[in-house]
Amino acid sequence: MTEASKRRLRLGMVGGGEGAFIGEVHRFAARLDDHYELVAGALSSQSDKAERSAQALGITRSYVDFEEMARQESEREDGIEVVSIVTPNHLHAPVAMAFLKCGIHVICDKPLTATLEEAEALYQAAEASQAQFLLTHNYSAYPMVREARAMVKAGKLGNIRSIQVEYVQDWLTEPLEQTGNKQATWRSDPAQSGIAGCMGDIGSHAYQLACFVANTQAKEVLADLSSWGEGRQLDDEANILMRFKNGAKGSLWASQVAPGNENALSLRIYGDKAGIEWRQESPNELIYSVLGEPSQRLRRGNGYLSEAATLVSRIPSGHPEGYLEAFANLYAEFAEQLLSSTFNPDLPTLATGLHGMRFISASVLSSQRNGQWVSLED
Repeated sequence: MTEASKRRLRLGMVGGGEGAFIGEVHRFAARLDDHYELVAGALSSQSDKAERSAQALGITRSYVDFEEMARQESEREDGIEVVSIVTPNHLHAPVAMAFLKCGIHVICDKPLTATLEEAEALYQAAEASQAQFLLTHNYSAYPMVREARAMVKAGKLGNIRSIQVEYVQDWLTEPLEQTGNKQATWRSDPAQSGIAGCMGDIGSHAYQLACFVANTQAKEVLADLSSWGEGRQLDDEANILMRFKNGAKGSLWASQVAPGNENALSLRIYGDKAGIEWRQESPNELIYSVLGEPSQRLRRGNGYLSEAATLVSRIPSGHPEGYLEAFANLYAEFAEQLLSSTFNPDLPTLATGLHGMRFISASVLSSQRNGQWVSLED
């Protein structure tokens, strides 16, 4: 942060009460660089749970209704300046709209909304607001991901030909949603998750990572979505072919039913000069392979890296940085953007989220049409 912008932003949170995973992650991220102070929240729609959660976090202004929170906080002289939305997907759009209308900046977990129609309506509503929007695709804020993006933009790979991305887990191999598991229950419920399951949860991350590093977007997709879990209404695996605007071709495999995989997000990009490979489970390393030369293992925290990677590294090389720090990088960069009035092109925006929902929607439609190519540009 610059000297002029070293003050804490007053932060509120919607969702993220007791038992919630992602809410705690966002709170860690907000605290790590000390740019935010959590002062208000509608942590649950159940009054007793909301109050218990607020007390546990030392929050003095607790609400049950997010619309009431937006209204009251916008009228207070010491009201929140930013709200963090960490609810199930079906609430992203209404909560974001409520706060944008009140001029309060929004940090929202991905995917942007439950449906493409909601995303388009939210995008239009945001145009009438002075508030800014951050979508927390945290994997784009790892130092070595920023290095990979810088290398692509500098032409070190040459003309990009192939983009291969995977995000593979095994936690839904068994029907956890039938055991009362909170995270599995809402992610498997179309009323809360939206039109996609695995695709909205982790496929959206994989796609945004590929687009971010390769500095392009898909123009059409051919998808085959599967629901392997017994009685499961939404996809738990996706196999997708992609044609990109820059002429590259690629594939995306996302699965939550692949035994032996914990959080195996990986990206491989190949041009006519070189290729790169990054794996989230070894996030401090980027493999760079120039045609005809031995592969190099670039490591986080070293002086040979670009400024883009150095700016989001906190500690010397050899010390691991990962998931929480990447989330915190987004929070810190958004704070800097808000307080210094400078635009950061590396931050995922509302437009990023809208395109992501077009990708999800096109993938679902392609699968419903038995694997037809579907355009994202219609």
